[in-house]
Amino acid sequence: MKDCREFYIDGRWVRPVHEHDFPVTNPATEEPIATISLGTAADVNKAVAAAKKAFESYSETTVDRRREFLRRIIEMYQSKADEMAETISLEMGAPLLFSKAAQVGAGLAHLTEIVSVLDHFKFEEIKGTTLLRKEPIGVCGLITPWNWPMNQIVAKVAPALAAGCTMVLKPSELAPLSGYLFAQILHEAGLPAGVFNLVNGDGPTVGAAISSHPDVAMVSFTGSTRAGIAVATAAAPSVKRVTQELGGKSANIILDDADFTSAVKEGSQACFRNTGQSCNAPTRMLVPKSRMAEAAAVAKEAAAATRVGDPFTKGTNIGPLASKAQFEKVERLINTGIKEGATLIAGGPGRPEGITKGYFARPTVFADVQNDMTIAREEIFGPVLSLIPYENEDDAVRIANDTPYGLSGFVSSGDLERARRVARKIRSGNVHINSARPDFAGCFGGYKQSGNGREWGEAGLEEFLELKAVFGYANAAK
Repeated sequence: MKDCREFYIDGRWVRPVHEHDFPVTNPATEEPIATISLGTAADVNKAVAAAKKAFESYSETTVDRRREFLRRIIEMYQSKADEMAETISLEMGAPLLFSKAAQVGAGLAHLTEIVSVLDHFKFEEIKGTTLLRKEPIGVCGLITPWNWPMNQIVAKVAPALAAGCTMVLKPSELAPLSGYLFAQILHEAGLPAGVFNLVNGDGPTVGAAISSHPDVAMVSFTGSTRAGIAVATAAAPSVKRVTQELGGKSANIILDDADFTSAVKEGSQACFRNTGQSCNAPTRMLVPKSRMAEAAAVAKEAAAATRVGDPFTKGTNIGPLASKAQFEKVERLINTGIKEGATLIAGGPGRPEGITKGYFARPTVFADVQNDMTIAREEIFGPVLSLIPYENEDDAVRIANDTPYGLSGFVSSGDLERARRVARKIRSGNVHINSARPDFAGCFGGYKQSGNGREWGEAGLEEFLELKAVFGYANAAK
């Protein structure tokens, strides 16, 4: 049992104002592995005050100085990569190899990319006689989820540091240990006191205190659409900037000229990856109506080949869902799919055969799903794939866009220009053509109820900056 009850405030590890112990559970064993403390508004006030004080000097640091801090962080992060991967696997159940390559790897990719951005980014530019100056927005509140701990934390912290902002981070109380370790990394990298602060806690208490705090200039939130609405509501009275990366129900359009077997197999694997706990997972696979049986057979085979088990066992493809509540939600929605008449062709409710403990779900595939069914509308956040038939290309695009979400989209075709044409029609913040992997130099964010604002690379840096116009600047210089 690890004791992680302290918060990181003003460059020091400190006890919470009011003690409120909370157990962190290993979802593979259902056993507690650590204890944190849930903070209060009083802890947030202390952290924000430290960040506000530090902003006075850190906001004036040079780009070279901020780049130097980031490079030190990269060195420390790499030195603790194995420990970080093990921590993530313990707290949220990702297989260890996946934690190393993808979970930890994503954090490193964001760090290296933001250093690259700083090499060319223009914080000042003269147009006519006016200076356009991009300045750090101020103290930032960062609220992150449990499903991709390092991806989401670093995607916020790295650009905030690069911009010259100071911050208060609230990681998910369900998977806080990686955030705790990341705070240690920043401390050992020599980041000035108060620039980065960490307060653990739940959304209704610490999240609300951060969102509503008058000295917080911006909130960057990743989580459910429901929680995002609460954050925006709490932030509205102080008219602070709010950027949100929320839920998704991404469509994966398999066109009739695609390498069909390969596309369906890859799409199924992508849906199951990270136990389906990715907001951009391609959970709705759209296939030609005439080829539904063919797609179902391939997806069924992919589900059968997906090995579910202990995250620390070699060969495991997916681990458990992250919590009991998530397990119960996935079970409920699988049963709803059956009740509403979708054809269950793989998986189903209950743990996989031979597993009696832990929040493990069976890779599940439904065929003949209609887009108005619950499993096609709600974000399940588990390894559940819906196969939806379409009549033609226009019908596929219509179904893809018939959702309140718009985070990601996927399209496969043997004709690149055709795939590009369909990609332009999909109303989502990013689209993958022919199973293309994410590009960390690109951007990430959604349309509609999937949020607003963008993360990653240059676009992510821009979110932490205010644009100031200094009129007459060039004239005054003469």
